[in-house]
Amino acid sequence: MTIADKAPFQDLPLPPSDDILSLTEMVSHRESAVSRNPQQLFFNQAGLDLDQTHQFTEKALHGADDGELFLEYTLSEAFSFDDNRLKAASFDTTHGFGLRAVNGEAVGFAHATDLSMDALNRAAASLSPVLSGHSGTWAGGPMAAGKALYMDANPLDGAEFTDKVKLLEEINAYARAKDNRVRQVSVSLAGEWQAVSIIRPDSAPLFDVRPLVRLDVSVVVGEGERQETGHSGRGGRANYAQWLAPENWQEQVHNALKQAVTNLDSIPAPAGEMDVVLGPGWPGILLHEAVGHGLEGDFNRKKTSAFSDRIGERVASPGVTVIDDGTIPDRRGSLTIDDEGTPTSKTVLIEDGLLKGYMQDRQNARLMGMDPTGNGRRESYNCQPMPRMTNTYMLGGNHAPEDILASVKDGIYAVSFGGGQVDITSGKFVFSCTEAYEVKNGKLGAPLKGATLIGTGPESMQRISMIGNDMALDEGIGTCGKAGQGVPVGVGQPTLRLEGLTVGGTA
Repeated sequence: MTIADKAPFQDLPLPPSDDILSLTEMVSHRESAVSRNPQQLFFNQAGLDLDQTHQFTEKALHGADDGELFLEYTLSEAFSFDDNRLKAASFDTTHGFGLRAVNGEAVGFAHATDLSMDALNRAAASLSPVLSGHSGTWAGGPMAAGKALYMDANPLDGAEFTDKVKLLEEINAYARAKDNRVRQVSVSLAGEWQAVSIIRPDSAPLFDVRPLVRLDVSVVVGEGERQETGHSGRGGRANYAQWLAPENWQEQVHNALKQAVTNLDSIPAPAGEMDVVLGPGWPGILLHEAVGHGLEGDFNRKKTSAFSDRIGERVASPGVTVIDDGTIPDRRGSLTIDDEGTPTSKTVLIEDGLLKGYMQDRQNARLMGMDPTGNGRRESYNCQPMPRMTNTYMLGGNHAPEDILASVKDGIYAVSFGGGQVDITSGKFVFSCTEAYEVKNGKLGAPLKGATLIGTGPESMQRISMIGNDMALDEGIGTCGKAGQGVPVGVGQPTLRLEGLTVGGTA
């Protein structure tokens, strides 16, 4: 999982106010033409007929073991403010369908941007090599979903274009005024409204509307020739309002500035085997990568995971309980239904150190003789679903965070992570720390630069010796990459002490 890199952009000076108003009117007109009701959106505006489309799906998937027609319509916008100017402002519309037929381990998949019966019929014809001569046993429909986990309103409607631009200017000015060492401020704001419909032969049509917003603040501070960076991001499945409130974005500025200024005083990180304390919340990215991916159903069905065929075995220290939960309201990784129509669930993966189960989509669950867990996800209509995490976190324990820190004689305390890599088969991982401190005799020391954590997922989970009582979820910025697809996810954990983890440094 990575924090999404900013896309390259051209320098765009802030448009004159009249031009901004013109663009506002254009965007408002474009948005007003789109129905907020997904059934009307797909089966009135797009020109499809609901009954006809359902009959088509029954015919197209005849003989298959499973499959669905996935319809999508997404509105998105993004703003980038950098170097004291508006660098980019975009508004995009994406729509299309994906038709999938499953035959055992084989999958036929076709997609198009044209929401018409002609395009659907062409897609169905392309599935014939997978379904020819096959008479499968249909897997059966998903259970009915509960109440929606987030609003269905479009966050893009929550504020005017000019107000969003002014907000970015205000954040930029506020950050620069806080410290005369600030040399650069970058602010990005993004919003999305995604409507989906899942048509299956075995159930009534399913609909979901998924809002998503995010605000990121990065600052660069410098003294002499030395420069350091700090970052803070927040987001979720809600409107812009709570992240755009001054008390919230000002806190983000303070957090980013604190990280950058702290790193100005950092010293080269030591190297070797030592005790490591991980902070709560975002450091759960290590859990996500080092353990979470290895617990996804496809890797375990193919026996390419370090956790394959180990259900019931001890894979972590006593007290370690890991959960994937797609049902937390308004969280970035939550979904009312997954992209196959299965309601998401609260799935216990590891309980008190024992492996309990895997995250499953429909295909891998059926082939493994297990139940789907609502983890079938796809980036968009032109991608096939696969088992993916939602919000993955470790439950808290009974140790106070200050006691955990006090127990370490010589080690490091890692607060935030940047990039990392993991090998699913071996479980080996490498993660770089963006904020970390040395620990001497139970007390925090100097901030460290260039620290990396190295180990294997199963082994590191068995090195956990103390679990804090301060479990926290991240601030809503996670994007997980797998097989070229990115989806929004959440992570979380309490403060943890790991014994004898390998630390790569520069000292």
